[in-house]
Amino acid sequence: MKNFISVDDVPGMDALVEKALLCKANPFANKSIGEHKRIGCIFLNPSMRTRLSTQIAAQNLGMEAIIFNVGQEGWALEFEDEAIMSGNTVEHVKDAAPILGKYFDILAIRTFPSLKNKEDDYSELYIHQFIKYAGVPVVSLESATLHPLQSLTDIITMTEEIRTWEGAKAKRRPKVVLTWAPHVKPLPQCVANSFAQWVNAWGKADFVITHPEDYELDPKFTKAATITHNQDEALKDADFVYVKNWSTYNDYGKIYCNDPDWMLTHEKLKDSNQAKVMHCLPVRRNVELSDEILDSPASLVTRQGANRVWAAQAVLSTILESKK
Repeated sequence: MKNFISVDDVPGMDALVEKALLCKANPFANKSIGEHKRIGCIFLNPSMRTRLSTQIAAQNLGMEAIIFNVGQEGWALEFEDEAIMSGNTVEHVKDAAPILGKYFDILAIRTFPSLKNKEDDYSELYIHQFIKYAGVPVVSLESATLHPLQSLTDIITMTEEIRTWEGAKAKRRPKVVLTWAPHVKPLPQCVANSFAQWVNAWGKADFVITHPEDYELDPKFTKAATITHNQDEALKDADFVYVKNWSTYNDYGKIYCNDPDWMLTHEKLKDSNQAKVMHCLPVRRNVELSDEILDSPASLVTRQGANRVWAAQAVLSTILESKK
Protein backbone atom coordinates (compact mmCIF):
# COMPACT_ATOMS: atom_id res chain seq x y z
CA MET A 1 0.00 0.00 0.00
CA LYS A 2 1.63 3.21 -1.22
CA ASN A 3 -0.80 5.79 0.22
CA PHE A 4 -3.95 5.62 2.34
CA ILE A 5 -6.48 8.15 1.08
CA SER A 6 -9.57 6.03 0.43
CA VAL A 7 -10.77 2.43 0.32
CA ASP A 8 -9.41 2.27 -3.23
CA ASP A 9 -5.87 2.23 -1.79
CA VAL A 10 -6.54 -0.95 0.19
CA PRO A 11 -5.52 -4.17 -1.60
CA GLY A 12 -7.59 -6.35 0.76
CA MET A 13 -10.02 -4.96 3.32
CA ASP A 14 -10.51 -8.26 5.15
CA ALA A 15 -6.75 -8.68 5.57
CA LEU A 16 -6.41 -5.12 6.87
CA VAL A 17 -9.22 -5.66 9.37
CA GLU A 18 -7.60 -8.88 10.60
CA LYS A 19 -4.27 -7.11 10.94
CA ALA A 20 -5.93 -4.41 13.07
CA LEU A 21 -7.50 -7.03 15.34
CA LEU A 22 -4.11 -8.73 15.71
CA CYS A 23 -2.64 -5.34 16.68
CA LYS A 24 -5.36 -4.97 19.28
CA ALA A 25 -4.60 -8.42 20.70
CA ASN A 26 -0.86 -7.77 20.82
CA PRO A 27 -0.02 -4.06 20.33
CA PHE A 28 3.77 -4.44 20.46
CA ALA A 29 4.21 -7.61 18.39
CA ASN A 30 5.57 -5.61 15.46
CA LYS A 31 7.46 -2.93 17.37
CA SER A 32 10.70 -3.23 15.44
CA ILE A 33 9.17 -2.45 12.04
CA GLY A 34 9.14 1.29 12.73
CA GLU A 35 12.52 1.51 14.42
CA HIS A 36 14.46 4.58 13.24
CA LYS A 37 11.41 5.76 11.25
CA ARG A 38 9.46 9.01 11.64
CA ILE A 39 5.90 9.98 10.83
CA GLY A 40 5.02 13.64 10.42
CA CYS A 41 1.41 14.40 11.34
CA ILE A 42 0.48 17.65 9.59
CA PHE A 43 -2.75 19.24 10.81
CA LEU A 44 -4.48 21.96 8.84
CA ASN A 45 -7.42 21.74 11.26
CA PRO A 46 -7.78 20.50 14.86
CA SER A 47 -8.12 16.91 16.03
CA MET A 48 -8.26 14.85 19.20
CA ARG A 49 -8.89 11.12 18.56
CA THR A 50 -7.27 11.11 15.13
CA ARG A 51 -4.15 12.83 16.41
CA LEU A 52 -3.72 10.81 19.60
CA SER A 53 -4.59 7.43 18.11
CA THR A 54 -2.15 7.93 15.24
CA GLN A 55 0.62 8.93 17.65
CA ILE A 56 -0.03 5.88 19.81
CA ALA A 57 -0.18 3.58 16.78
CA ALA A 58 3.13 4.92 15.48
CA GLN A 59 4.80 4.51 18.88
CA ASN A 60 3.49 0.95 19.18
CA LEU A 61 5.38 0.25 15.94
CA GLY A 62 8.58 1.87 17.22
CA MET A 63 8.16 5.06 15.16
CA GLU A 64 8.74 8.60 16.30
CA ALA A 65 5.65 10.73 15.72
CA ILE A 66 6.03 14.49 15.29
CA ILE A 67 2.97 16.74 15.27
CA PHE A 68 2.82 20.03 13.39
CA ASN A 69 -0.21 22.35 13.40
CA VAL A 70 0.20 24.36 10.21
CA GLY A 71 -2.16 27.22 10.99
CA GLN A 72 -0.84 27.85 14.51
CA GLU A 73 2.82 26.90 14.34
CA GLY A 74 3.92 27.52 10.76
CA TRP A 75 3.44 29.55 7.62
CA ALA A 76 0.12 29.69 5.82
CA LEU A 77 0.49 27.35 2.83
CA GLU A 78 -0.46 27.98 -0.78
CA PHE A 79 -1.73 24.93 -2.71
CA GLU A 80 -2.69 26.27 -6.15
CA ASP A 81 -0.07 25.69 -8.84
CA GLU A 82 1.12 28.85 -10.61
CA ALA A 83 -0.39 31.00 -7.87
CA ILE A 84 0.75 34.61 -7.57
CA MET A 85 1.53 34.66 -3.86
CA SER A 86 0.73 38.29 -3.09
CA GLY A 87 -1.87 37.50 -0.42
CA ASN A 88 -1.82 35.84 2.99
CA THR A 89 -0.05 32.61 2.04
CA VAL A 90 3.68 32.61 2.74
CA GLU A 91 4.98 29.25 1.49
CA HIS A 92 3.92 27.00 -1.39
CA VAL A 93 3.30 23.32 -0.78
CA LYS A 94 5.58 22.68 -3.76
CA ASP A 95 8.45 23.99 -1.62
CA ALA A 96 7.32 22.69 1.78
CA ALA A 97 6.25 19.14 0.93
CA PRO A 98 9.56 17.91 -0.58
CA ILE A 99 11.40 19.05 2.56
CA LEU A 100 8.87 17.29 4.77
CA GLY A 101 9.44 14.21 2.62
CA LYS A 102 13.14 14.38 3.55
CA TYR A 103 12.35 14.72 7.25
CA PHE A 104 9.79 11.90 7.46
CA ASP A 105 9.25 8.37 6.19
CA ILE A 106 5.46 8.81 6.19
CA LEU A 107 3.38 11.99 6.09
CA ALA A 108 -0.09 12.00 7.63
CA ILE A 109 -2.26 14.94 6.58
CA ARG A 110 -5.51 16.30 8.02
CA THR A 111 -7.39 18.86 5.96
CA PHE A 112 -10.93 20.21 6.06
CA PRO A 113 -13.41 21.47 3.46
CA SER A 114 -14.40 25.10 3.11
CA LEU A 115 -18.07 24.09 2.59
CA LYS A 116 -18.22 27.09 0.23
CA ASN A 117 -17.00 25.74 -3.11
CA LYS A 118 -17.95 22.14 -3.86
CA GLU A 119 -15.70 21.87 -6.90
CA ASP A 120 -12.65 22.97 -4.91
CA ASP A 121 -13.42 20.75 -1.92
CA TYR A 122 -14.17 17.66 -3.99
CA SER A 123 -11.00 18.09 -6.01
CA GLU A 124 -9.08 17.18 -2.80
CA LEU A 125 -6.39 19.62 -3.88
CA TYR A 126 -4.62 19.85 -0.53
CA ILE A 127 -3.97 16.18 0.04
CA HIS A 128 -3.22 15.49 -3.64
CA GLN A 129 -0.61 18.24 -3.65
CA PHE A 130 1.15 16.62 -0.71
CA ILE A 131 1.10 13.28 -2.55
CA LYS A 132 2.41 14.97 -5.70
CA TYR A 133 5.34 16.75 -4.07
CA ALA A 134 6.31 14.92 -0.85
CA GLY A 135 7.90 11.83 -2.35
CA VAL A 136 6.89 9.62 0.61
CA PRO A 137 3.67 7.73 1.47
CA VAL A 138 0.78 9.94 2.53
CA VAL A 139 -1.94 8.89 4.98
CA SER A 140 -5.21 10.81 5.23
CA LEU A 141 -6.14 11.83 8.75
CA GLU A 142 -9.35 13.21 7.20
CA SER A 143 -9.73 15.15 3.99
CA ALA A 144 -12.36 17.39 2.45
CA THR A 145 -14.49 14.45 1.27
CA LEU A 146 -13.34 11.29 3.10
CA HIS A 147 -12.17 9.99 6.48
CA PRO A 148 -10.70 6.55 5.72
CA LEU A 149 -9.12 5.84 9.12
CA GLN A 150 -12.50 6.41 10.75
CA SER A 151 -14.23 4.16 8.23
CA LEU A 152 -11.70 1.36 8.68
CA THR A 153 -12.33 1.68 12.41
CA ASP A 154 -16.07 1.37 11.78
CA ILE A 155 -15.63 -1.85 9.80
CA ILE A 156 -13.33 -3.24 12.52
CA THR A 157 -15.90 -2.41 15.21
CA MET A 158 -18.79 -4.02 13.34
CA THR A 159 -16.67 -7.09 12.57
CA GLU A 160 -15.86 -7.49 16.27
CA GLU A 161 -19.51 -7.20 17.24
CA ILE A 162 -20.71 -9.64 14.57
CA ARG A 163 -18.27 -12.25 15.87
CA THR A 164 -20.12 -12.21 19.20
CA TRP A 165 -23.41 -13.16 17.55
CA GLU A 166 -24.80 -16.62 18.06
CA GLY A 167 -27.37 -18.92 16.47
CA ALA A 168 -29.40 -17.84 13.45
CA LYS A 169 -28.30 -14.23 13.84
CA ALA A 170 -24.71 -15.21 13.23
CA LYS A 171 -25.59 -16.76 9.86
CA ARG A 172 -27.30 -13.83 8.18
CA ARG A 173 -26.17 -10.57 6.64
CA PRO A 174 -26.36 -7.63 9.04
CA LYS A 175 -28.45 -4.59 8.20
CA VAL A 176 -26.39 -1.40 8.50
CA VAL A 177 -28.13 1.98 8.56
CA LEU A 178 -26.48 5.38 8.16
CA THR A 179 -28.86 8.02 9.50
CA TRP A 180 -28.60 11.78 9.27
CA ALA A 181 -28.87 13.67 12.55
CA PRO A 182 -29.54 17.32 13.40
CA HIS A 183 -26.69 19.65 14.31
CA VAL A 184 -26.21 23.29 15.26
CA LYS A 185 -23.99 24.08 12.26
CA PRO A 186 -23.24 22.72 8.78
CA LEU A 187 -20.78 19.83 8.81
CA PRO A 188 -18.91 18.26 5.88
CA GLN A 189 -20.01 15.07 4.16
CA CYS A 190 -16.64 13.34 4.61
CA VAL A 191 -17.54 10.85 7.37
CA ALA A 192 -20.84 9.92 5.71
CA ASN A 193 -19.19 9.65 2.26
CA SER A 194 -16.41 7.52 3.64
CA PHE A 195 -18.65 5.21 5.67
CA ALA A 196 -20.81 4.64 2.61
CA GLN A 197 -17.76 3.96 0.44
CA TRP A 198 -16.31 1.43 2.89
CA VAL A 199 -19.56 -0.40 3.65
CA ASN A 200 -20.22 -0.77 -0.08
CA ALA A 201 -16.69 -2.10 -0.64
CA TRP A 202 -17.03 -4.41 2.39
CA GLY A 203 -19.99 -6.06 0.72
CA LYS A 204 -21.11 -7.97 3.81
CA ALA A 205 -24.19 -5.98 4.82
CA ASP A 206 -27.54 -4.78 3.60
CA PHE A 207 -26.91 -1.05 3.56
CA VAL A 208 -29.52 1.69 3.99
CA ILE A 209 -29.01 5.46 4.13
CA THR A 210 -31.76 7.65 5.57
CA HIS A 211 -31.92 11.43 5.63
CA PRO A 212 -34.38 14.30 5.12
CA GLU A 213 -35.05 15.49 1.59
CA ASP A 214 -32.24 17.61 0.10
CA TYR A 215 -29.49 15.82 2.04
CA GLU A 216 -28.46 13.43 -0.73
CA LEU A 217 -24.78 12.48 -0.79
CA ASP A 218 -22.56 12.19 -3.83
CA PRO A 219 -23.79 9.05 -5.69
CA LYS A 220 -20.22 7.93 -6.37
CA PHE A 221 -19.99 7.11 -2.64
CA THR A 222 -23.51 5.81 -1.93
CA LYS A 223 -23.68 3.59 -5.05
CA ALA A 224 -25.96 0.59 -4.43
CA ALA A 225 -27.18 1.63 -0.97
CA THR A 226 -30.93 1.84 -0.44
CA ILE A 227 -31.82 5.48 0.24
CA THR A 228 -34.99 6.57 2.03
CA HIS A 229 -36.37 9.71 3.66
CA ASN A 230 -38.34 7.58 6.13
CA GLN A 231 -36.12 7.07 9.17
CA ASP A 232 -38.53 4.70 10.94
CA GLU A 233 -38.68 2.48 7.87
CA ALA A 234 -34.89 2.47 7.60
CA LEU A 235 -34.39 1.54 11.27
CA LYS A 236 -36.69 -1.47 11.14
CA ASP A 237 -34.66 -4.68 11.66
CA ALA A 238 -31.39 -2.71 11.78
CA ASP A 239 -28.37 -4.35 13.42
CA PHE A 240 -26.09 -1.30 13.32
CA VAL A 241 -27.11 2.36 13.20
CA TYR A 242 -24.45 4.93 12.37
CA VAL A 243 -25.51 8.43 13.38
CA LYS A 244 -23.96 11.45 11.65
CA ASN A 245 -24.86 14.94 10.55
CA TRP A 246 -23.86 16.29 7.17
CA SER A 247 -24.69 19.46 5.27
CA THR A 248 -26.28 19.59 1.84
CA TYR A 249 -24.28 18.35 -1.15
CA ASN A 250 -26.18 19.69 -4.17
CA ASP A 251 -26.77 23.22 -2.85
CA TYR A 252 -23.46 22.90 -1.16
CA GLY A 253 -22.75 23.29 2.56
CA LYS A 254 -26.19 24.35 3.79
CA ILE A 255 -28.57 23.39 6.59
CA TYR A 256 -32.16 23.30 5.31
CA CYS A 257 -33.75 21.12 7.94
CA ASN A 258 -32.70 20.75 11.54
CA ASP A 259 -35.69 18.71 12.66
CA PRO A 260 -35.08 17.43 16.23
CA ASP A 261 -37.29 14.42 15.41
CA TRP A 262 -34.30 12.96 13.56
CA MET A 263 -32.34 12.58 16.83
CA LEU A 264 -31.97 8.90 17.67
CA THR A 265 -33.71 7.60 20.81
CA HIS A 266 -34.54 4.20 22.31
CA GLU A 267 -38.11 4.60 21.07
CA LYS A 268 -36.87 4.84 17.50
CA LEU A 269 -34.94 1.59 17.92
CA LYS A 270 -37.89 -0.42 19.20
CA ASP A 271 -38.38 -2.20 15.84
CA SER A 272 -34.67 -2.70 15.20
CA ASN A 273 -32.84 -5.94 15.77
CA GLN A 274 -31.47 -4.71 19.13
CA ALA A 275 -29.33 -2.40 17.06
CA LYS A 276 -25.93 -1.22 18.17
CA VAL A 277 -25.36 2.50 17.70
CA MET A 278 -22.22 4.14 16.33
CA HIS A 279 -20.90 7.70 16.04
CA CYS A 280 -17.44 8.98 15.10
CA LEU A 281 -17.30 11.66 17.87
CA PRO A 282 -17.34 14.41 18.89
CA VAL A 283 -21.10 14.19 19.42
CA ARG A 284 -23.57 16.90 20.42
CA ARG A 285 -25.49 15.12 23.19
CA ASN A 286 -29.26 15.46 23.03
CA VAL A 287 -28.96 17.09 19.59
CA GLU A 288 -27.52 14.33 17.40
CA LEU A 289 -27.87 11.49 19.90
CA SER A 290 -29.77 11.19 23.16
CA ASP A 291 -28.08 10.55 26.50
CA GLU A 292 -30.23 7.44 26.86
CA ILE A 293 -28.58 5.92 23.78
CA LEU A 294 -25.03 7.09 24.41
CA ASP A 295 -25.03 5.87 28.02
CA SER A 296 -26.70 2.54 27.26
CA PRO A 297 -25.41 -0.93 26.29
CA ALA A 298 -26.62 -0.19 22.76
CA SER A 299 -23.75 2.27 22.24
CA LEU A 300 -20.55 1.11 20.56
CA VAL A 301 -19.18 4.66 20.56
CA THR A 302 -16.45 4.17 23.19
CA ARG A 303 -15.23 0.92 21.65
CA GLN A 304 -15.32 2.55 18.24
CA GLY A 305 -13.16 5.44 19.44
CA ALA A 306 -10.68 3.10 21.13
CA ASN A 307 -10.36 1.05 17.94
CA ARG A 308 -8.96 4.09 16.15
CA VAL A 309 -5.50 3.07 17.42
CA TRP A 310 -5.67 -0.36 15.81
CA ALA A 311 -6.94 0.97 12.50
CA ALA A 312 -4.03 3.42 12.32
CA GLN A 313 -1.54 0.77 13.44
CA ALA A 314 -2.70 -1.65 10.73
CA VAL A 315 -2.38 1.03 8.05
CA LEU A 316 1.05 2.25 9.16
CA SER A 317 2.48 -1.26 9.48
CA THR A 318 1.19 -2.16 6.02
CA ILE A 319 2.85 0.92 4.50
CA LEU A 320 6.11 0.22 6.35
CA GLU A 321 6.08 -3.39 5.14
CA SER A 322 5.61 -2.22 1.55
CA LYS A 323 8.64 0.10 1.88
CA LYS A 324 11.02 -2.71 2.80
